[in-house]
Amino acid sequence: MTQPDPQFEQLLLYLKESRGFDFTGYKRSSLMRRVGRRMAQVSVPDYAEYLDYLEVHPEEFTALFNTILINVTSFFRDVEAWDHLRTEVIPALLAAKETGAPIRVWSAGCASGEEAYSLAIMLSEILGVDEFRHRVKIYATDVDEEGLTAARHASYSERDLAGMPPELLERYFEASANRHVFRKDLRRSVIFGRNDLVQDAPISRIDLLVCRNALMYFNAETQSRILSRFHFALGRGGVLFLGKAEMLLSHANLFTPIDLKRRIFRKVLPAHATTGGYLSEMPPALARDELVGLDRLRGEAFTASPVAQVVLTSDGLVALSNRQAETMFGVSTKDLGRPFRDLDLSYRPVELRGLIEQAQVERRMHRLTDVEFLRAPGETVHLEVQINPLVNNDASLLGVSLIFLDVTAAYRLQEDLEHANRQLETAYEELQSTNEELETTNEELQSTVEELETTNEELQSTNEELETMNEELQSTNDELQSINDELRDRTGELDTANAFLEAILTSLRAGVAVVDQDMHLQAWNRRAEDLWGLRRDEAVGQHLLNLDIGLPTDQLRPAIKRVLTGEPQPQELTLPAVNRRGRAIDVRVVCSALARDNGSALGVILVMDPTGDDGQPLTAP
Repeated sequence: MTQPDPQFEQLLLYLKESRGFDFTGYKRSSLMRRVGRRMAQVSVPDYAEYLDYLEVHPEEFTALFNTILINVTSFFRDVEAWDHLRTEVIPALLAAKETGAPIRVWSAGCASGEEAYSLAIMLSEILGVDEFRHRVKIYATDVDEEGLTAARHASYSERDLAGMPPELLERYFEASANRHVFRKDLRRSVIFGRNDLVQDAPISRIDLLVCRNALMYFNAETQSRILSRFHFALGRGGVLFLGKAEMLLSHANLFTPIDLKRRIFRKVLPAHATTGGYLSEMPPALARDELVGLDRLRGEAFTASPVAQVVLTSDGLVALSNRQAETMFGVSTKDLGRPFRDLDLSYRPVELRGLIEQAQVERRMHRLTDVEFLRAPGETVHLEVQINPLVNNDASLLGVSLIFLDVTAAYRLQEDLEHANRQLETAYEELQSTNEELETTNEELQSTVEELETTNEELQSTNEELETMNEELQSTNDELQSINDELRDRTGELDTANAFLEAILTSLRAGVAVVDQDMHLQAWNRRAEDLWGLRRDEAVGQHLLNLDIGLPTDQLRPAIKRVLTGEPQPQELTLPAVNRRGRAIDVRVVCSALARDNGSALGVILVMDPTGDDGQPLTAP
């Protein structure tokens, strides 16, 4: 793990003390990436200088917070999950409540309000408008005051409401100056307020808590603290609705899945709750700390296990992996959420996909023994693979656990044991023969003189064999020298081939650039230098979109992305540009895949050809 940057931690402390925003619980990788983006926009090189910049420019706080707090939202985002919530979960939740009892809903991380108003529309459709106004309170919270201000206005553009069914748009919104405003009579049931999930107390006695795609930005410790607060906030039988990237696999003591695929969970009742009454929403503080401690202890024990383990969800996504799995197979946290079939581990060192499906269907463990795995050149590891289906109390499938036991030591011990047995058998046979040899010793002593005479002849023969071996070694050295000469010849041929390719690029009349999958330039021919006034050593290694040339490179991004994602046909477009001489020209750009042997795109070849007024290329084909 990388050590924290002291300057960055000091910046986070300053934000917390000066503006009350506590980002210390956020994942450092994504947080540093977003702060770095804002620093680049204001041309500040390091965190210490950016802290000074914030002190001198107070208005920069707003821009920074808008960059960090990614308010990506929409009405009924992920429609399938909302439909399941409307048709299955909410009716069951309402059926468990007394007639006329109030319904309390919390939209945590509501951004600009789309999620909160989606809840209002859904509950109005289920209960009816009159009953909704009398029974429902929706508490919508966020740390971003700017987003809360927009949410309180409840005014949205046509683009914001693009996915809204027309009948709901007509029923729940009023047109006003090219925008649509949510109904005021229902708006009174939605209460907006600032709440920091990390620092502020949770709202209590909640029936439905919606917090989608917010937990994924926090580190594991902060997630545990927030989930404990969510558990406290929910009443008996309360429902938690999360985003697609959040599964709670390591928090089974707090929430149990209603529908893991759609990320809908139900609160687990505390151990002290009885059927006679429910006195407290959470166990005493000591018990809660113990539970949280045990949860972290289980997570750390799994991570530090010396046995490589990978856990999959029921729909085949990678849910957990430990350090040993990363060391042995390269499966790390960046692979969490990916389909297991996309990983090399699914078929190497042994095909696992079919066995996983069989284990899921049969609900029983499968074991593979004596699996050989070439971990490194010359290092073969022997594995035993166990495929264990994880089944819930109601016999429903939770997922699959893959365990890779390194049995190399046992395998070698078995080989040593077999070798020792063979040696013992040989020793027994030798012992039997020793008795026979003792009986013949007298005869052998008599022949000793004759044997000594022949020994000299054998020594002479040995000398001749050693001389032959020396000759063979000399011949081997000659062969190695020949191989070295051949390698030098091939190196010369490779240099000639590279020079030939360089001559081809130089001779092309059109500008040619080659970018890799990350859109960094790998080649830049002489025509491209002449066209845009940027030398090869200035261009190669740079990101295409960062080039300061007369070509609008940002307009090439969609075409390049299509080629990289497998579009078989070259992408062609004509763009207005300014050449190095300041002349306005049109440039025809053709984007073609630089393909591997298997057909996947290794990068993209960009051919840039200026065209005349008639649209024909100015250069020869």
